[in-house]
Amino acid sequence: MRYVNERGDGRRVRGSAAGEARPENLTGPENRAGAGGRQATRASAKAVAPPSPTRFPVYEYPLARIYHGDCLDVLRSLPEASVDAVVTDPPYGLAFMGKRWDYDVPSVEVWAECLRVLKPGGHLLAFAGTRTQHRMAVRIEDAGFEIRDLIAWVYGSGFPKSLDVSKAIDKAAGAERTEVVGSKLGRPGMARDGSNQRNGFDSAFGGKNGTPMNHNLYAPATDAARQWAGWGTALKPALEPITVARKPLAGTVAETVLAYGTGAINVEAARCEGGRWPANLIHDGGPDVTDLLGDATRFFYCAKALRADREAGCGDLPQRSAAEAVERAEGSAGLESPRAGAGRTSGARNFHPTVKPTDLMRYLCRLVTPPGGVVLDPFFGSGSTGRGAVLEGFQCVGIERDAEYVAVARARVAHAHETRTMTSTQPLLWEAHD
Repeated sequence: MRYVNERGDGRRVRGSAAGEARPENLTGPENRAGAGGRQATRASAKAVAPPSPTRFPVYEYPLARIYHGDCLDVLRSLPEASVDAVVTDPPYGLAFMGKRWDYDVPSVEVWAECLRVLKPGGHLLAFAGTRTQHRMAVRIEDAGFEIRDLIAWVYGSGFPKSLDVSKAIDKAAGAERTEVVGSKLGRPGMARDGSNQRNGFDSAFGGKNGTPMNHNLYAPATDAARQWAGWGTALKPALEPITVARKPLAGTVAETVLAYGTGAINVEAARCEGGRWPANLIHDGGPDVTDLLGDATRFFYCAKALRADREAGCGDLPQRSAAEAVERAEGSAGLESPRAGAGRTSGARNFHPTVKPTDLMRYLCRLVTPPGGVVLDPFFGSGSTGRGAVLEGFQCVGIERDAEYVAVARARVAHAHETRTMTSTQPLLWEAHD
């Protein structure tokens, strides 16, 4: 099987033909041989590899290595104690937008492999959903990690996906609501005064981009519906928890830091505005959050990913239509309604549904990674962790099994290399083990 090779610096991968990505097996004897292993040809590598090695397509850049494969299989091929931190946005187990990869949180086995490849005292930061955070944290802990804290990323832009109980009662009774009792500015689900009205996402409700909308309010049609008016089934989502865990130390904190460079967090590099100590709360800087927090500069702030951030470096990738991006039929209510998690009015080249902002990933990498260190993301997606790590001067190892997401991640990571000056002095992970 032949793989397409890509290197950020334009060089071919050592030991392979030009334009061919080398299948990887970092646990083989040839990869533990130090400098001598670097001169091995493909033929000699095969001769000394284990009887049934696991091979993966890999794409190399000056500060990043992207594996295309199942995360558990790839993790098992990586050397023990070879990375300094794990920063990842794994599946939340919510079946988000019907995605098969989101039907469960990662298994204990996956986190156990992350533990193995981490250096003693290395930190793990893993995003989660509020409904499944407990499962995520328990599996991380059962794998051998010590739970150290939880960071709340708080934002005001979440959209409540709540069932209107009163409307459901009328619908079940076959009763149509016809009596208009008022109106509100903005699409359904927005503030009644339209203060958080967003342009776009409004074609389903009769508005046009750049103009406000009036949404009619109807009285319940049945007595039962009137009794349950104002009742729903869900709160507005306004935070995502990030589990902060650590691999057990090798002795004391001081001994571990001196021996491995891990075991502590970089408080100085993660200070907030005014030099304030980093907190276990991050916010998006929006008015809803800042009004609540008061002096919001006490905390690091980062808004959700903007389109320019999501699509940085993706200009040469094919653009998907709005329907293709969210896998819904053209003109369907699911495509137009924000309650369906879509509301897209234009296509996208980066069609990953849960892209994290680069600035947030930069901050998290900076918090737990020593200078020149290696960050691992076993659920690489569209490469936000890789972008954050590269822009901070860290090395990154990403693992992603979806070929379409790998293509997006490669483009975004390559773009990150183009926009920064290479400053890392630590030998590259793949040079140290090749």
